[in-house]
Amino acid sequence: MFATPAFAQAAGAAAPAAGGDLLTMLPMMIVLFGAMYFFMIRPQSQRAKQHKTMITALKRNDTVVLSSGLIGKVTRVEDAEVMIEVATGVNVRVVKALIAEVRVKGEPAPANDAKS
Repeated sequence: MFATPAFAQAAGAAAPAAGGDLLTMLPMMIVLFGAMYFFMIRPQSQRAKQHKTMITALKRNDTVVLSSGLIGKVTRVEDAEVMIEVATGVNVRVVKALIAEVRVKGEPAPANDAKS
């Protein structure tokens, strides 16, 4: 009763445009997925590949840092586990995946600049 013919025409004209929105939105979704791949997925897979290489190159007498922050020297390497000496005469068995960093033998500790 209160609807004017102009409102009725605008509502009917909006329906065919809905199909065109999908065609304009599809390239944007492809660009968004591409950006997500290059900023999230690819760096994570490269980091995992680098970690796997580091773990396979692990050898005896390497100094390692565990993900918990514990630092020790590798005394024995097995398939899935490593024996680490955390103190003189104290050996701990650790799963290889928990090794966060392998330090180069003889690497100096970082300087504490707070005293300078």
